[in-house]
Amino acid sequence: MTDGRAGDDPIATGRLLCCDLDGVVWRGDTPIAGSAAAIEELRAAGWRVVFTTNNSSLRITDYVQRLARFDIPADPEDVCTSAQAAAALVASGAAPGAPVMASAGPGVVEALVAHGLRVVSSGPVEAVVVGFHRDFDFDGLTRASDAARSGARYVATNLDPTYPIDGGVVPGAGALAAAVSTAAGRDPEVAGKPALPMAELVRSRYGRAGVVVGDRPSTDGAFAAALGWPFALVLSGVGGSVGGEPVPEPPPPFVAADLARLVPLLLAAS
Repeated sequence: MTDGRAGDDPIATGRLLCCDLDGVVWRGDTPIAGSAAAIEELRAAGWRVVFTTNNSSLRITDYVQRLARFDIPADPEDVCTSAQAAAALVASGAAPGAPVMASAGPGVVEALVAHGLRVVSSGPVEAVVVGFHRDFDFDGLTRASDAARSGARYVATNLDPTYPIDGGVVPGAGALAAAVSTAAGRDPEVAGKPALPMAELVRSRYGRAGVVVGDRPSTDGAFAAALGWPFALVLSGVGGSVGGEPVPEPPPPFVAADLARLVPLLLAAS
C-alpha cells in the first residue's frame, strides 16, 4: 500500500473503506436500507470494509453482534472506535494500573481496562474520559468536572454534538463534554475523529491508503483530510439533512443519498 499522500490513488492502491456506522449503516436501532448489500458488493469486488465510529458507548463485541444482526459479518479487529483511541491516548502518559474516571459508557471502560488502566468512579484520578452515555446526570457532571478542574488529564472521546437515530438526533459526546468543560473551565484533548489519535489508530491497524465514508462533513470529512484520503459523503444521517450539516462547497469527491447508491460510484472509480 502507498501512503495516501498527493499523487497516490488510495482507491486503486488500497481498496480499503473506513465506514462510519451511525447515519451510514444504521440510524439508532434501524438499519439503513441497502447498507448490508452494499458492503457485501464491495467485499465481493475485493475491498476491505472496516468500521470507524465516534460512538464510544458500546463494547467491540456489541458492535460486532449488532452488525451481524443487520447481516453484516465483521471481526472485532474490523471495528475501530473513539473509545479505543481515547484509551490509547490516556495510556500513553499513564503508568499501568493508573486510576482513570470514565464518564462514559461500557465501551470506554472496556478500552481503558484493555490498556491496563484501573477504572474508578471517584477519588483522585490521573485522567477523566468523557464519552457518550445515556445516564449522564448532575452527579456525573460534578465528578467529571471536579476531576478535570483538579488537574486530571481531561480527554473527550469526540466532540460530535449529536448522533443520528431513527426519526431524529440525540445529544452526542460533544454535548456532554461541553457541559464538563463549562464546569471545569478547560477544554479536553480529543481522541476520536477527526483528531490525530484516531488517525494514528486507523493507520496503524489498516494501512495508509483508503476511503473514508461518513455522514458528517465536519467530522468524517475532516478525518479524511487528516488521513489524506478521499471522502465519500452519504446523506442518510446528518450531512445534507434539515437542521444538520450542509453539503460542503465544493463537494467532496463522492456524494450519494446512502451507502447503496455510493457503491457504484466507488466501483466505477476503482
